[in-house]
Amino acid sequence: MKSNDRILNIFVALLPVLASLLWGCSTDGCLNNQNSLPLAGFYSSVTGDPVSVDSVDIGGVDAPGDSLLHSTGTAISEVYLPFRSSKNFTSFYFHYTQQSISSEEFNDTVSFTYSSEPYFASEECGAMYRFRIDKVEYTTHIIDSVAVTDSLITNVDLQRIKIFMRTTSEDESDSGESSDGDEELYHNSKEI
Repeated sequence: MKSNDRILNIFVALLPVLASLLWGCSTDGCLNNQNSLPLAGFYSSVTGDPVSVDSVDIGGVDAPGDSLLHSTGTAISEVYLPFRSSKNFTSFYFHYTQQSISSEEFNDTVSFTYSSEPYFASEECGAMYRFRIDKVEYTTHIIDSVAVTDSLITNVDLQRIKIFMRTTSEDESDSGESSDGDEELYHNSKEI
């Protein structure tokens, strides 16, 4: 019986250790996104209100493999724009598929210059990259402007990029204006 008591005492002594190991491996403590993915939202350049876009293909420029992030067919009001941790520059194309503007000459490009650093978030979340946006450049065919509300991109799932789109009501009001200044508006850049 001494042998059984000894085994029982060892089991009772190890039970808290085993329980802490099981609870320690849980990822329930990591409530945020486990990747640092910049989230961009679409807004009307006329009203500033959120808008949904449905006739646009969005993808990475010079990205390896399939870089299509969104394809025409479903309306979206937000899109994740993943940065490459091995580079300090990532560009995205916006190809509009609406019949009157489906030519490549109307495509827009948004480019980000940033720094990336490895970051240990927590035991539950592990390590990830954080990005700090230094500069954003964009063309202005259908996109009016791009704003970065917070230059630090972490794993917190917040919209930090706003893409202001030219809306139908704006296009109609601009129809009588001259296009002499279009070359100046074609490419914009903002230091963050």
